Amino acid sequence: MKVDSKELLLDAKKRGYAIPAPDYIDLDSARAYVEVAEERGLPVILSYAQKHVDIMSLEEAALVGNFLAEKASVPVVLHLDHGFDKDFIFKAIDLGFSAAMIDASEASFEDNVKITKEVVDYAHKYNVPVEAELGHVGANDLSEARALTDSVYTEAKDVVRFVEATGVDSLAVSIGTAHGVYSGTPEINFDRLEEINQATDIPLVLHGGSSSGDENLKKCAQKGVAKINVYTDFIVAAYEAIQKEKPEGYVELKKTADQGMRAVLDHYYDVFETERYKEGK
Repeated sequence: MKVDSKELLLDAKKRGYAIPAPDYIDLDSARAYVEVAEERGLPVILSYAQKHVDIMSLEEAALVGNFLAEKASVPVVLHLDHGFDKDFIFKAIDLGFSAAMIDASEASFEDNVKITKEVVDYAHKYNVPVEAELGHVGANDLSEARALTDSVYTEAKDVVRFVEATGVDSLAVSIGTAHGVYSGTPEINFDRLEEINQATDIPLVLHGGSSSGDENLKKCAQKGVAKINVYTDFIVAAYEAIQKEKPEGYVELKKTADQGMRAVLDHYYDVFETERYKEGK
């Protein structure tokens, strides 16, 4: 069933688990994620990033996402990830996306507030919760972000002002992760995460979850991060599965790639302790 993200993320924050938010880039990846969610009886945040418009258009992503979410037996949030343009976000909402992220994190604090507030005002008219980013999660190779950039850590003192000024429903924070491929395991600033979590009641989001280390991610989920975005690990796993299995023919290749991605989501459900979702049912 298609749902919005608000109550799911509030429950995750309360119970100390996180919901995985994998980016889909085609029907196969989206279907693989939803099938694993159904097998586990757990929610999933099916995410489509604006940067991937050259792989799959927004209209195509909406058709795929709405179809799979509405027929699913578990809660599926159809989420627009890293929306950079207000008009693009508004169109996604009009096309049925049930949650959206405005990423104005590279702008000044004042401009980030202004842009985010405009998106929140529009989205809330349709009961669509909004995620924003404060600080900036940098990007490495194979990223769903727009460009290769350095991280700028989120300042806890800015969080209260930002949330009050925008009315945003969840907040992506920068505490040491980056989008894309790492040369090593990142060092997460858990002290900063704890400061931020104590500063606000809204759920926190972690971007750049791929290859951040299972223990790091589990600890983030336990300390207030309710949604963890993962993309690179899925496409890397799909490619590695193809290299290992050496499937014969295109159809077998697609099935092999799907199995690689399915295994990653299954693994992260355990790492994020998403099973705790069932405690509230």
